[in-house]
Amino acid sequence: MTGSPLVSGDPAPEDGPVTNETAAIAPDTKDWTWVLDRPCPDCGFDAAAVDRGSFGAVIRDNAGFWATALADPLAGRRPAPDVWSPTEYACHVRDVHRVFAGRVQQMLTEDDPRFANWDQDEAAVAQRYDEQRAADVVPDLAGAAEAVATVYDGVPDDAWERPGRRSNGSVFTVETLGQYHLHDLVHHRWDVRWIMAP
Repeated sequence: MTGSPLVSGDPAPEDGPVTNETAAIAPDTKDWTWVLDRPCPDCGFDAAAVDRGSFGAVIRDNAGFWATALADPLAGRRPAPDVWSPTEYACHVRDVHRVFAGRVQQMLTEDDPRFANWDQDEAAVAQRYDEQRAADVVPDLAGAAEAVATVYDGVPDDAWERPGRRSNGSVFTVETLGQYHLHDLVHHRWDVRWIMAP
C-alpha cells in the first residue's frame, strides 16, 4: 500500500446515530509501518505475537467477521458523514487482500521487487465504495481473502525473509508484509466494532 489503513477515530454508538449523509473522506497520509515494531494502541494488534504459520487462518477468520457484519441492515450506513460505513471498509479490505496477494507472489518470484503504487483513497472513489451493496461485497471479499490466505499457506519455509519494497523506500520481508497486512484487517474490524455491539 502506498498509504496506510484509514482510521476513523472512534465511531462508537454513543457518538450519535448512523446516517445516510456522506462527506468527503480525508486521505490517510500516515505511515503505519511502526505497527511492525510495537502494538497498535487502538486495535491492540501486536505483530510480534502473530505466528507466520497462522496468517491464512487469521485472514479467513477475519473474512467471517465481515460476512456477519455486512448482514446487518445498518452495514451500508456511515456512523458519521465523513467516516466509512462497514460496507465501505469491507470494500477496502477486499482490495487490500488483492493487492497483498499480488505483492507476496511478486516477492516469491522476483528478487527484491519494487511494488507498484496503490492509492487506497483513489481506489475508494474510482470504485464508488459508497455505492456498493453489502450482498455483492461479501462474496468478493471472501474470495479475495481465501486467495491471499492460500498464498500465505504456500510460502516455503526458506522464503519468509525474501524482500520487497514500496515506492517510498519501506522494505518488507514476506513475513513483515504479512504482519502489516494483518494489522490492516484487525484495525478495520476495530473501526466498525459499533455494528456488532449488543
